[in-house]
Amino acid sequence: MFKFLFERDTWQEVFDSLSKNKLRSILTMVGVWWGILLLIGLLGSARGLENSFNRLFGNFATNSVFVWGQSTGKPFKGFQEGRQVKLSLSDAKKIEENVEGIEFVLPRNQRTTIVTKNFLTGSFQMAGDYPLLDQLQKKKLIEGRFINQNDIDDKKKIVVISDEAYKQLYEKDSEVIGTYVIINGINFMVVGMFEEGDINIGPKSDMHIPFTTFQQIYNQGDRIGWMMITGKPAYDITQIEEDAKLLLKNLNHIHPEDKRAFGSANLGKEFGKLTGFLTGMQFLTWFVGIATLIAGVFAIGNILLITVKERTKEIGVRRALGATPFEIKRQIVVEAVFLTLVAGLCGIISGGLILIILDHFFGQGADAAIVNASVSIAVVFAALVILVVLGTLIGLIPATKATSIKPIEALREE
Repeated sequence: MFKFLFERDTWQEVFDSLSKNKLRSILTMVGVWWGILLLIGLLGSARGLENSFNRLFGNFATNSVFVWGQSTGKPFKGFQEGRQVKLSLSDAKKIEENVEGIEFVLPRNQRTTIVTKNFLTGSFQMAGDYPLLDQLQKKKLIEGRFINQNDIDDKKKIVVISDEAYKQLYEKDSEVIGTYVIINGINFMVVGMFEEGDINIGPKSDMHIPFTTFQQIYNQGDRIGWMMITGKPAYDITQIEEDAKLLLKNLNHIHPEDKRAFGSANLGKEFGKLTGFLTGMQFLTWFVGIATLIAGVFAIGNILLITVKERTKEIGVRRALGATPFEIKRQIVVEAVFLTLVAGLCGIISGGLILIILDHFFGQGADAAIVNASVSIAVVFAALVILVVLGTLIGLIPATKATSIKPIEALREE
């Protein structure tokens, strides 16, 4: 069936037809080239933005919400309006046990403290944390380690500091692991140093010490500053947030409709907006690219109609010599598919070059806005299939027009 594609005469006729008006043939292909260029360029850029997003937030539990106590907005059960709400470890435990869909609840404490190292002093945000923090918000350790369970159990006086804190407290290129800094008048041994980076989820912390140690040195009891609640992937973090707040209101004797008593920051909702934007961008890219492709392919169809009109006498001669309508149609469809494929391949190559240039200028470094801008082989293959289908369909229009002319009328055409 496809034997004719490998015949020399088939392609000789295609090239003869297209070479009669080279400028017109080239301009005809521009629309398809531009459509594929847009499709590849925009899809690759969207993938680059997604890769950048994943690199920045891939180590964070994004299906999370932060909850902290504020002051009540309504009187309730004998308590006056404006009462300060203080969360506790028991609150965190009951939320973990009673709210459906929760994977982790991480209690945290934090305060500003003065830290001294020899004659250097600085003011830093110091947090009391559990080892779970490193699982939910992976720290980029430069040296050493993060807090472990032994540190929690033994209330060890160890600290993990940021690279920014190191710059303020240490001489350049000084050893850091195993050295001591003074916090709240107590010596703490530095066991790790992490890269602070540009992205911080939740309150910024320059230093981390064991949660139990923080409780002890600041006489916190079982009070906590806030808690990070992480939901299981299949559950809606917004619903988890509402359920957790309602339970906290019951535990702390707060009016069920009091919206001021607890503050929260829903990361899952915000990340959902961002991922929704990326999905929308990809959909828009496909829409714009395919719409441009269709416009370009229609231009090819129009040009082929003109070509058929110019070749009316030639077609009449071929019909008179015994060429069947199918053979005439086949030849014109081959020309249409050839034009769309050549233009499409040029668009794919051009789009690939643009992505390489984008990656070279905007994809380098830790803070790159576009990371590895690229498209998959599946996308390229899908684009080629679309081109073949559209080229075939649009080629049938002039092909049908060509075979509708009777041979005797075609031979009379001047």
